Amino acid sequence: MEPWEFLESESRRDYGIFFTRIDQLKSPRTGHVLRRVVVEAPHWVNVVARTTDGQYVLVRQIRHGIGAPSLEIPAGMVEPGEDPALAAARELVEETGYEAESIRLLGQVYPNPAFQSNTCFIYLADNCRLTREVSLDAGEDILVELWSWENLLAAVRSGEIRHALMIAALFYLRDASEAD
Repeated sequence: MEPWEFLESESRRDYGIFFTRIDQLKSPRTGHVLRRVVVEAPHWVNVVARTTDGQYVLVRQIRHGIGAPSLEIPAGMVEPGEDPALAAARELVEETGYEAESIRLLGQVYPNPAFQSNTCFIYLADNCRLTREVSLDAGEDILVELWSWENLLAAVRSGEIRHALMIAALFYLRDASEAD
């Protein structure tokens, strides 16, 4: 399959945490020129954090897109020039107060390649210990919760956990655990 020919970007708008642009692209199959919106978002990290006693550190926070609380793993944006593993450790501490003995990459996913340009890096933060108070941004209200693996899977099956990137992270962890 051939990639579409890039012709030009018409405009770029800054929304604070992401940019949008409108690209004109030419189909190699039909020659038709189409306009496509692309969201230029920073890379993200998702952190599956496991405590020394095998519990999983989750955060419950309001998500404005759905107008309701969402149960998730700690996550956040990778700052420009920042190593994703360091971003994972930083986000874990900021959102939960937990620090990990080790952090390793489990996998990477494209959040929505239909119109987003970024990658989400999924990390396992192992042997986590509560070491400090949370350090939330002004726009964050987070409750930290500890869950067992069995309860996590049950929450996915029941629909309590519906965040697609979190479900992808749990798949990567389960897949890595079965391979170990």
